[in-house]
Amino acid sequence: MTDFLSIPPPGAAPAAPVDPADEYAMRLALDQAQNAWLVGEVPVGAVIMRAGQIIATGYNRPITTHDPTAHAEIVALRHAAQLLGNYRLPECELFVTLEPCAMCAMAMMHARIKRVVFAAHDPKTGVAGSVLDLFAQKQLNHHTALVGGVLADPASQLLRQFFAERREAARQRREAQRAAERPDPLAMFRSPGPAPGAAGTDIPVGEAQYLPLDPDSSPTEPQP
Repeated sequence: MTDFLSIPPPGAAPAAPVDPADEYAMRLALDQAQNAWLVGEVPVGAVIMRAGQIIATGYNRPITTHDPTAHAEIVALRHAAQLLGNYRLPECELFVTLEPCAMCAMAMMHARIKRVVFAAHDPKTGVAGSVLDLFAQKQLNHHTALVGGVLADPASQLLRQFFAERREAARQRREAQRAAERPDPLAMFRSPGPAPGAAGTDIPVGEAQYLPLDPDSSPTEPQP
């Protein structure tokens, strides 16, 4: 299970004071992450801004759309490119609640995104300094400004709560499955008996008769 960190990886520069505009945009991204949670997706959200205005938003959708590329950043990039009529977005900034993976980082660079701001670090798949830093590769033909750790604590907490809930739900399913498969220790002592209403089990309804004790007596004659 990925441990989403709210602190920068070793060797990272100390966090600078958060720009109010960055905080505002990241809170919008956190709202998108909540939307992902509501539909059962990993809660990651993204927002694309240009000159202080919202251009597009996105949240994780690979499960609901059966699309492995439908990360929050990719969804937002697609919407922005369609809206602006250009796959290149050189004046746009992308805000995302989790450090981008390699796929998303390269998509941002292909789109010529001006600046990328992320919240929580991802020590398993993050390529903005945690596992490696694609944004710092001098060989690439585009270089994007990068800021990490903006509102990292609420973003990390959201992810931890989501996965804790998923683990608890999985545990309860396993418990229910084990209980259903557990043998009944008293089963061998229980006789199922005939089912109610089965043939031969109906109680006859009619006039009561005295059963003779003396074989020579009439079957309907009461006995003293």
